[in-house]
Amino acid sequence: MAYHEDKQGKIKRQASKQAIALAMQGRWKEAVAINKSIIQNFPNDVDAYNRLGKAYMELGEYAGAREAYTKALELDKYNTIARKNLERLDLLESKQAQIAGNNAEKAEPHLFIEEIGKAGVVNLYQVASPERLIKMLAGDKVVLKPQDSTLVVENTQGEYLGLVPAKHAQRLLKLMAGGNKYAAAVVTSNENSISIIIRETYQHPSQIDQVSFPARKLEEVQPFIGEKALREYEEEEMGEEAGYLEGEEENPEETEELEEDKDWDQEA
Repeated sequence: MAYHEDKQGKIKRQASKQAIALAMQGRWKEAVAINKSIIQNFPNDVDAYNRLGKAYMELGEYAGAREAYTKALELDKYNTIARKNLERLDLLESKQAQIAGNNAEKAEPHLFIEEIGKAGVVNLYQVASPERLIKMLAGDKVVLKPQDSTLVVENTQGEYLGLVPAKHAQRLLKLMAGGNKYAAAVVTSNENSISIIIRETYQHPSQIDQVSFPARKLEEVQPFIGEKALREYEEEEMGEEAGYLEGEEENPEETEELEEDKDWDQEA
């Protein structure tokens, strides 16, 4: 019996890690599928319901998000994550008509395939107001606009969203001035923060030896997902209650396997 429980626990932990990895990459439809699978096998998993709610929110499927968070709260009436997000849903749903009228252009699925040196995820700073950020959904295209020594990010209506961190912006501005072209889209957004994926779509011959996203040098870019990054994401998005990753030993080979399964042939 103990062996069976230990095996089940390992399966749950591995599935949970993959669910978080998918969320970090903005692969929300796949995140929905894996969290539903976890819930099917572990129907009392509060964290899985919270992650499911998060994925549905990013997809703009608020009814599914409300159902997931409500279930999490039924299982744990003191769960602050579920309660906080149900309150956020009230705000989102009150703005749903405004969001629906935004007509944001969606990025092509292939944009989200992270290629070493060609793409990376960054967290913007000096972000716009909560009222503007809350209208942005995962997959929405954004525009990179060089402005003096900064790289401004705007939505497709020309509204300011935030700035690319300086150490990333300096490199990208130089490459853009040299003829490189880039596309970008929202990975995740809430009232207070927004992260985007930036992808090199054209490399000018003069920049052939230049890398847009050098590995292991840009701390905020996430070309690989390790245990530390998983924990940080879980703490930020789910809070301290999601503690199933705590105390686990790091296993780089195990997490690298998560990166190999990137199939974006399905619709965004």
